[in-house]
Amino acid sequence: MTAPRLFVVLAREAPKAVVLRRGPSPWYHVALWHTDTDRIEPGAWFKGRIYEERCDLSPDGTLFLYFALKGSRWRTTYKGTWTAVSRAPWLHALVLWPHGDTWGGGGRFLGPRKVGLWTSMPLLTHPDHPLVGLEAVSAPARTAIPELAAPRARGQEWSGRDQAGEEIFTSAGKLFRKRRGRDVEIADFNGREPDPQPAPEWATRPLPPLRPSSPRRAGRRGH
Repeated sequence: MTAPRLFVVLAREAPKAVVLRRGPSPWYHVALWHTDTDRIEPGAWFKGRIYEERCDLSPDGTLFLYFALKGSRWRTTYKGTWTAVSRAPWLHALVLWPHGDTWGGGGRFLGPRKVGLWTSMPLLTHPDHPLVGLEAVSAPARTAIPELAAPRARGQEWSGRDQAGEEIFTSAGKLFRKRRGRDVEIADFNGREPDPQPAPEWATRPLPPLRPSSPRRAGRRGH
């Protein structure tokens, strides 16, 4: 059996990361990794495509921004592709921007509750997932993630450094860290079968409105 491929999205301030597990095709599994204790929280299963390089985690590790494609939704109000913000490690969209193509999409957190969307087009949020609790701006030039990467060695699919500066990497469906010259296995993501479940209640709660002093108030829907 082919091993799943793993991709890691690190929070820039908190000791947290999202692990995206791809496989069996076309399934993705999302997990939250507490990098200080190496505890893994399983989350959503998604049948479709998540564009890993277009995803980001909020600085505090609580919110996940992702760009997704689901072919069965091309003729719906979701337009087949969308950028959304959810509570990690779930994909329940708190705020969602339909796209309709894969030319743009995704983005970066520019602050705890501010996102830069990779598009030069004004986007409206979906009526069922309005812009509440976030500020969103257009960011046509892709904003790079602050450098957490480490050189990849042979057999490694992804590599980087955690918030403590330790080298971490994925290989053959497993997550590792290097410690004292040894490869220490953190988690094995092999052998997991798709088991989609609804997001728990806490992951579906709307974000609290931005404070009045914030540059943009809750309810602003287009950019």
